[in-house]
Amino acid sequence: MSFRHVVTFRFVEGTTPEQVQAMVDGLRELPEIIPEMGTYLMGPDVGINADSWDFTINADFASQADYLTYRDHPEHQARIASLVKPILAERTSVQFTY
Repeated sequence: MSFRHVVTFRFVEGTTPEQVQAMVDGLRELPEIIPEMGTYLMGPDVGINADSWDFTINADFASQADYLTYRDHPEHQARIASLVKPILAERTSVQFTY
């Protein structure tokens, strides 16, 4: 059984493409730092539905324990603090097994 983490973001008004790219660049480094991570996909909404959020991340793990290692990892937490929170208006997340 695998474990999936899905998160969506709405950015604060005035967030620049450069800020989003810096966030993406920083987060994409995480699988090299946290070996418990599996597939790690992310991207901006393509804009075809009016009620969609701005950005999503989908991360797969072999187990809930591996997810918790990622969630609490100091490098992950540092990138959230420096790259995500400054541009974050709202966040949702869901974790499920499949």
